[in-house]
Amino acid sequence: MISVNGASLIIRDIATTKIKELIRGERGSIAEIEILRDGKLKKVKVTRGIIPVSAVDAAYMFDKSTGYIKLNKFTDKSYEEFMAALENLKKEGMQQLIFDLRSNGGGYMNEAIDMVDEFLDGDKLVVYTEGSNSKKREYRCKRPGLFEKGKLAVLVDELSASASEVVAGALQDWDKAAIIGRRTFGKGLVQEQYDLSDGSAIRLTVARYYTPLGRSIQRSYDKGKKVYMDEIWERYRNGESLYADSNKIHNGKNFVTPAGDTVYGGGGIMPDVFVPIDTATYPSGINRLFANGSFNSFVYTWYLKHRSAVDKFASSAEFVQRFDKLDEVWEQFVNYAKKDSVDLSSVTAKQKESLQKRLEAYLARFKWRSNGFYHVLNDQDAVISKAREVIKN
Repeated sequence: MISVNGASLIIRDIATTKIKELIRGERGSIAEIEILRDGKLKKVKVTRGIIPVSAVDAAYMFDKSTGYIKLNKFTDKSYEEFMAALENLKKEGMQQLIFDLRSNGGGYMNEAIDMVDEFLDGDKLVVYTEGSNSKKREYRCKRPGLFEKGKLAVLVDELSASASEVVAGALQDWDKAAIIGRRTFGKGLVQEQYDLSDGSAIRLTVARYYTPLGRSIQRSYDKGKKVYMDEIWERYRNGESLYADSNKIHNGKNFVTPAGDTVYGGGGIMPDVFVPIDTATYPSGINRLFANGSFNSFVYTWYLKHRSAVDKFASSAEFVQRFDKLDEVWEQFVNYAKKDSVDLSSVTAKQKESLQKRLEAYLARFKWRSNGFYHVLNDQDAVISKAREVIKN
């Protein structure tokens, strides 16, 4: 990109935020953008508007029978997007599904309930709410589900919250899914909004969410907000995120599912299968390359210069298996990083492997969007590997 509405972008160290400011504007207005493509200057007029952000990050088949859906949040359209993905994967022969809710902080609860309905039969209880001054209210399945028979694994972590916990809790209580990962966030409060005459509003907590067996999703808030929020970081410090034995620590009573499995109360959803957090970290200089957009810019430039090396693959699955230019990409990235005063010669073998996988994933994203990105990253994801092992046994 060379300029926006006549304002030049060929300025040393121009910030990404400044470029965004120039591009953004009132909905319906025009942004005239000058770009350099294939060595030629082109002017493009773009009508500004709202960019829709999909709730489904990725949906594809790992193999002939195993599907994958990554949901990043529960929006007012997420069930619709989820169903479209589920139907497409079923048409491709899916018999077992990995449903990824890691880092999904929740959203619209009705969307979560509708999704659970696709996995459970009859009029099974999905979740209920109850408070000191609020009567018990049940939410049940209402229709035949699209995936009531297939094997299911649900992936969660410490940032899976609210609606994500409703999904995981219901499917775990009814023995429908293997919950894999780490204990979820523990956010299960029901709030009601009351509008005030001056246009403002107040939200009051009136009840809690409970799983079908009666487990409260909400962690204790008795010691205040700071302690409540800091508890997530405490899990890293005390080893809960690293060792399965530490996950046995909980403050609630035990519950037994219809199949005889023990599940735990006390806030958050405890996984059936524990997978420790990835402890691979990057030096500050590398993190800066991600933060300032340099990493993405490098990959995009490489892709434009070597499109044939990526475009020759018919699918991201084929790209994952057969892409053989990674050493070349890495060598050029090392030289590129030096210009930003980042020396990659000292990175560990694990850090190098992780960065190379990121480079490959970013390349796949330019060709196959989010599906390609996650297809590459998931290829060496420990939680994904465990999920595939669990649902095949």
